[in-house]
Amino acid sequence: MSKRVLYTVFGVLSFLLIYGSFFVVNEKERAIVFQFGEAVRPDIPVGLQFKIPLIQEVKKFDARIQTLDEEPDRILTVESKYLLVDSFIKYRITDVLTFYKATGNGNFDSLNSLLGQRSEATLKDNFATRTVKEVISGERDELMNILLTSLNNEVKDLGIEIIDFRVKRIDLPSNLSNSVYERMRTERQRLAEELRSEGKEISREIKAVADKDKVVILADAYKQSQQLRGEGDAQAASIYAESFSKNPEFYEFTRSMKAYVETFENKSDVMLIDSDSEFFKYLNDKEEEK
Repeated sequence: MSKRVLYTVFGVLSFLLIYGSFFVVNEKERAIVFQFGEAVRPDIPVGLQFKIPLIQEVKKFDARIQTLDEEPDRILTVESKYLLVDSFIKYRITDVLTFYKATGNGNFDSLNSLLGQRSEATLKDNFATRTVKEVISGERDELMNILLTSLNNEVKDLGIEIIDFRVKRIDLPSNLSNSVYERMRTERQRLAEELRSEGKEISREIKAVADKDKVVILADAYKQSQQLRGEGDAQAASIYAESFSKNPEFYEFTRSMKAYVETFENKSDVMLIDSDSEFFKYLNDKEEEK
């Protein structure tokens, strides 16, 4: 074999060894370096990495968010009534070595099987302390947060983090749904009647206060008007008295003229009185002067 062939073979082997010594881990992956079947470098960081060729092996796992969406589970409530609960889970790997050991070889099917069992147990534990009404019409967000926290505590040994655990749908058996909805409707009607009763009571109180204020306002207004009328009458009497004192004859004359006008204002009025009466004093004086 010529030296050229030997050099070529040596170069190819060297290239393969060098090429096999490096590997790349991207941001979507988690990797473990194994040596003779034993994990020697767990959770390799992102970027270009080095390994011993032929001796060490690299296994990569998908680090993106995964979704588990299984068939609905039959869950028993505190009232011993079954519900069909349809839920889904979103999770991702946080500890790749723990994940690898928990699943045997990093198989997501094995992980989903374990996760499905534990999520069902979490649902049963939480639904078993609640009534059908609380589950259906209660605080849904609060329940979801409780489920998420409980399931995260249950999967720490799987090397994953639960991003979201949410109930999509809750179905009632046909023999149960009608009675539940009827109880809910009755409760809503009772609450509506209470609110109407409270509204009527408040309305009566407002009307009573308004009526009281009306009486007080009218009384104050009447009192003020009487005071003003009295002051006006007193002032008018004072003016009349002052005028009378200055020229009694003229004052008496104007009073008589006013009496004549008021007495004979209507043409159909008829009054029988002696012509020499004091009432015709100024009229008689006129005739005498003529």
